[in-house]
This record gives sequence, C-alpha cells and structure tokens, in this order.
Amino acid sequence: MNMFIRLLIGLAAAIVIALLAWRAGSLSRGGALAATLVGTVIFGLGGWQWAVILLAFFISSSLLTRLFRKRKAEVDEKFSKGGQRDAGQVLANGGIPAVFAALSLLLPSAPWTWWAFAASMAAVNADTWATELGVLNPTPPRLITSGRRVEKGTSGGVSLYGSLSALAGAGLIAGLAVLFAPTSTLTQEPWTAFGVVCLSGLLGALFDSLLGATVQGIYRCPTCAKETERHPLHLCGSPTGLIRGWKWLNNDLVNAACSACGAGVVLLAWFI
Repeated sequence: MNMFIRLLIGLAAAIVIALLAWRAGSLSRGGALAATLVGTVIFGLGGWQWAVILLAFFISSSLLTRLFRKRKAEVDEKFSKGGQRDAGQVLANGGIPAVFAALSLLLPSAPWTWWAFAASMAAVNADTWATELGVLNPTPPRLITSGRRVEKGTSGGVSLYGSLSALAGAGLIAGLAVLFAPTSTLTQEPWTAFGVVCLSGLLGALFDSLLGATVQGIYRCPTCAKETERHPLHLCGSPTGLIRGWKWLNNDLVNAACSACGAGVVLLAWFI
C-alpha cells in the first residue's frame, strides 16, 4: 500500500479514537492532539498490528483510571496530574514507541523494531497498571531504595499489589505482541519472545520507581505538609518547594525513561 494512503488511513483512525477519548474525558484537548500525532505514526507507518498494541495500552489504562478513581482520590495530591491525560503524558508514553514504528518503515527487514516497540509499550503499561492498582494494596508501600514504609502514592514506593499489577500489565502487551507479531519478526520461540518482552516491561516499571525514589523532582506543600509531584501549585493552591531530586526531571520524563528502558532491555537481549 502506498505510504501516503497508509498515513491518511492512520490519520483518520487516530482522529476518531482521539475524539472519542476526548469526549469521554480520558484526554485533554492537548492530549487529543498529541494522541492524533502518535496514533498517525503508529497506525500509518507501523500498521494494524502496531495499532492493536497501542490501543490495548490506552484502553486498559483508561478503564483502570475510571474503575478505581475513588480509591485513587485519596492520594491525588501526590501525583503531578489527574486522570485526564495531557499532551505531555501522551508523548511520554507514546513517543518512543512511535519512533520504532517509524523505524520499521525505514528498516522493514529488521525484526527488532517490533520487539523494541512492544517492550516500550509493555513498560509504560506495567507502570500505569502498577500506579492505578497499587493503591489497592492493604498496607503502605515500601521505598524501592531503602525498604522503609512510605505513604501510598509516594514516588518510588513499591508494593505486592503494584508489582503483580506491573507484571500483569507487561504480560498483556507481551502476549499481544507474540499473538499479533508480523510473520517476519518471529525469529525465536514464542514463549521466549513473550518472556523477554514481559521482563523488559517489568524492568522498565521498576526503573521508573527507582528514578522516582532518587532523582525525580519531588516537592512539599507547606500548607498540607505533604510530599507531591505537583509544581508550582499543590491542589490546595499553595506553592510547592523542591525537597529532593532534579527540578527538571518531572513525571513525564520519568515515564519516557521507563519506556526507553523497556525498549533498551530488548535491544540488549537482541544484539548481545
């Protein structure tokens, strides 16, 4: 199929999905525009198999956000943004996968583009599922670096529910990646491919937690006496001050690093 026609079809599909998500409240206007861009690249340059993976991430994460909104409300002051995804979140989660979709067109005989794409999506799906479902853990999480108990929603906190959710989120994408893999990419046993992508996704989510516990910019609200990712203002309207981490390293960049880590693990496994 002519590339121009593929891009038009991808653009049309991306616009429809972004509009539906915007109307449903899952995306802001900026998020819908960013989703249209990412979707056009992945749908148009990658193809329908790539679209399946992207849609699995977006639909499952949006459903989890809605299903557990009330339970997550108690820790909303911790997170940098609400449940409605903006342009920064969309690009952080979909930007690197879009790069691999574009590379698949330039390097049609390179099967690693598919698996790196799948692993980057597995990582962000694992991280999202862990965030959405980790708050259901009956006990407070532990900081990944020290093991001390921290409040629910604290950056870098890990729990049993969160870890199992991350594994399930990565497993969903890994399973779909094997099931819908283009024929030319299946150069190894399906279970091996599943395991590598699943592990890559889980490691990406853990890397996200590690960054959250060490170098991500974390702030404090003097009025609420709470740690938060929100800056410059907390939910109460008070200015927040940096207490640890790098000011420039916000949650969107951490999510992008999570995605890159997932892809990187697969590429290491592929070439080494």
